[in-house]
Amino acid sequence: MNTVTSNSEINRLQTLMKITFVVVPIVAGLDKFFNILVQWDTYLAPSTLDMLPFSGVTFMKIVGVIEIIAGIIVAVKTQFGAYIVSIWLLLIALSLIFTWHHPDVAVRDIVMAISAYVLAQLSSPKTNL
Repeated sequence: MNTVTSNSEINRLQTLMKITFVVVPIVAGLDKFFNILVQWDTYLAPSTLDMLPFSGVTFMKIVGVIEIIAGIIVAVKTQFGAYIVSIWLLLIALSLIFTWHHPDVAVRDIVMAISAYVLAQLSSPKTNL
């Protein structure tokens, strides 16, 4: 199967992925403080909550700050930020899989992690078109 893709098409797709991985972590991070999209602390497994020295709500606010910072890093240092987001999403997915708490979200996060990894690869100096 031969596929010919122009540099401008690849650049458009890379830009779309960059915008996605800037906006989504920042929005999700901000929502950790407001719970408009979802009540975020319900995604924490009971065993995880038992290990925390503070409430699930406090933990999710810390997560929110990390996500906002990750989105900003993607905006200014795309390759580095995309690797951070990819690893972050994989860690979340592994946590959800090991506790079997919201495995459907784990699958989604794995797909998003792969997408962030692709953005990082596309953003490397040797492939930057």
